[in-house]
Amino acid sequence: MSVPVATGRLQHVLPAPVIVESGAVLPRVTVAYQTWGTLAPGGDNAVLVCHALTGSADVSDWWGALIGPEGALDPSRDFVVCSNVLGSCYGTTGPGAPEWDAVFGAHPEAPAVTVRDVVHVQRQLLDALGVRRLRLVIGGSMGGMQALEWALLYPDLVETIAVLAAPAVHAPWAVALAETQRQAIFADAEWPHGRAARGLATARMMGMISYRSAKAFEARFAAGRDDAAQPTVTRWLHRHGERLVGRFDARAYVTLTHVLDSHDVGRGRGGVAAALARLEQPALVVGIDTDMLYLPDEMRALAEGLPNGELCWLTSPHGHDAFLIEQDRVLRAVREFRAATARG
Repeated sequence: MSVPVATGRLQHVLPAPVIVESGAVLPRVTVAYQTWGTLAPGGDNAVLVCHALTGSADVSDWWGALIGPEGALDPSRDFVVCSNVLGSCYGTTGPGAPEWDAVFGAHPEAPAVTVRDVVHVQRQLLDALGVRRLRLVIGGSMGGMQALEWALLYPDLVETIAVLAAPAVHAPWAVALAETQRQAIFADAEWPHGRAARGLATARMMGMISYRSAKAFEARFAAGRDDAAQPTVTRWLHRHGERLVGRFDARAYVTLTHVLDSHDVGRGRGGVAAALARLEQPALVVGIDTDMLYLPDEMRALAEGLPNGELCWLTSPHGHDAFLIEQDRVLRAVREFRAATARG
């Protein structure tokens, strides 16, 4: 059986201005997206994949094992959609776009948009594509936050969700890490009038420490500690910082870490427990036992607060990034969840 390939990056201009939670009005919003498979005549076979902090709409680039005839998302049956989030730098309106800078300033340091704003924009894109029902909304980290908000904001559209390595609320520990990364960018002499490459690289280095576990660092880098001038772990961190500078924008990084900080399913809903109790869709929650960013206790609390939550532990030495590294195991968990919750 031939498997439909991705469309490549497409762009859609929303037909009306976007009013974000702060009350600011974006007069024009362009959304970059990709799709796999074919939408059913009734518009009811869609799956939405939500990306993490510095991800793009190209799922095959960062979660490719999940899409295919042997994957958890099969384009011969599913119409798979992934869009770049509002405020990013991969084709969707964000910092640097004239329509964004006119509203929020060319170099914003304050919060601009929230997870809920991101989801509302995704909803408008799916409406334009003819999607009338989502079989599954799935995402890891910031993508998992979007999946939770989808189920709460549009419960009649969403059949199931899969939340990987994302809690119900961005806790003070995680906010502190995000703020420290932003301050590294603000301390760069190039900010706000240049690329702030050094600051962005440093922010990424800080992030990478929270994305892995102490066990993973020891296993990978212990042998390289003899080079006092530049231990192996130092070179690894610098490489990751340089790679992000080559593909991402410091202003977008600031914007999206504020999006992370906005995440609280209980805000305006009577608190976290009350909000989760309203979320009746079957929900797969994947926690990582070595995650130092979104701790195992947070993931357990999320699953226990969901009326139809199923907790799956990803036992891995890799820390938070295990949801990207351990793709075969994630594939199996999602595939089993979908089989158990399939209609008919």
